[in-house]
Amino acid sequence: MPSELEELVEFLHHGNTQIRQIACENLVGYTISEPALFKVHQLLPIRDLKLLVRDYAPIAKNVLTMLVNLSGDEEVLKELAEDDAFLETLLTKVTNPKEPNANEITMLLANLAKSDSLKRIVGLTRAVPKGVSESAKALDQLMDCFIKGEEGGINKNADQNYDYLAYFFADISKFEEGRAYFTTKQDYDSVIPITKLTVFTEHQSHIRRKGVASTLKNVAFEIPSHPQMLSEDGINLLPYILLPMAGPEEFPDDESLKMLPDLQLLPPDKERDADPEILTTHLETLLLLTTTREGRDKMREVQVYSLIRECHMKVEDDNVREGCDRLVQVLMRGEEGEEEAEAAAMEKARVQAEAELRQKKNEDDKVVEIF
Repeated sequence: MPSELEELVEFLHHGNTQIRQIACENLVGYTISEPALFKVHQLLPIRDLKLLVRDYAPIAKNVLTMLVNLSGDEEVLKELAEDDAFLETLLTKVTNPKEPNANEITMLLANLAKSDSLKRIVGLTRAVPKGVSESAKALDQLMDCFIKGEEGGINKNADQNYDYLAYFFADISKFEEGRAYFTTKQDYDSVIPITKLTVFTEHQSHIRRKGVASTLKNVAFEIPSHPQMLSEDGINLLPYILLPMAGPEEFPDDESLKMLPDLQLLPPDKERDADPEILTTHLETLLLLTTTREGRDKMREVQVYSLIRECHMKVEDDNVREGCDRLVQVLMRGEEGEEEAEAAAMEKARVQAEAELRQKKNEDDKVVEIF
């Protein structure tokens, strides 16, 4: 005989709207405490919830919260992420300027991006959402939601900020297809997508800063794109990674004058990012950018070591300090072959000096003849 909770779960597909709403309101908490309730009958409750996302706003809000909680389960994640029709439902709603539950949808999309199947969104095209984006690419549309939606530029509901798309982008950038998207100029606006995200490394939203930091790190795994990332005329990644790591410290002229312009003469109230995890992520990105000789030379040239030295001294976190140590070791050690070349040059100089001494001695030992 089914329990009261099991009966409540069955009400998710009841024909009466009020009964569905009561069921959703009372079941939200159980998605955390008893998630197995929603996996019965070959995930029938999950299939019900997918349909209820399209229900009217109060029901949909609770349903989306439930799916966010439940999508951490592998079976549930598979059921949600591999459903093309459900993905289109979410995209239709999140690109609707009047959608009252955009934040919950972006949270769910961020969770769905944990599934490898969602990398298909990189090549997905759909109807162009007027007033939101001019591109038919789903990923372009989400990028426009993230950029324009920051200050209510899209959604008429002021509390809908699309911040969690930063986490979505971070997971999409783990895929090769995702990294290619972020580093390729898009046709519809002639902009490289990753350059739209770099400005958020010092944003007031912790979610945006953290998600963007992870996205930048993942994109840095694309080694062939490093020259473009380091170029001031390209992606110009360095200042946006270094600024969150900088505090109000003053540097000697011989160091500060060589730093990137954005790092020179910072105000006395400049604050280093307070989250050690974000700082650690930026350090890992910098370490990835030392993969090439050009990257290492660039960082030495602009005095990255000096800034990292201060970060190591001021931040009392083991992971941050370990990240600083690893980066410093790479920047301070000699390049392969340089030590041998230096040793060879010293040996050549030594041999030449000895030869000159012998010649001088021979000249001194000659008999002076007077004619």
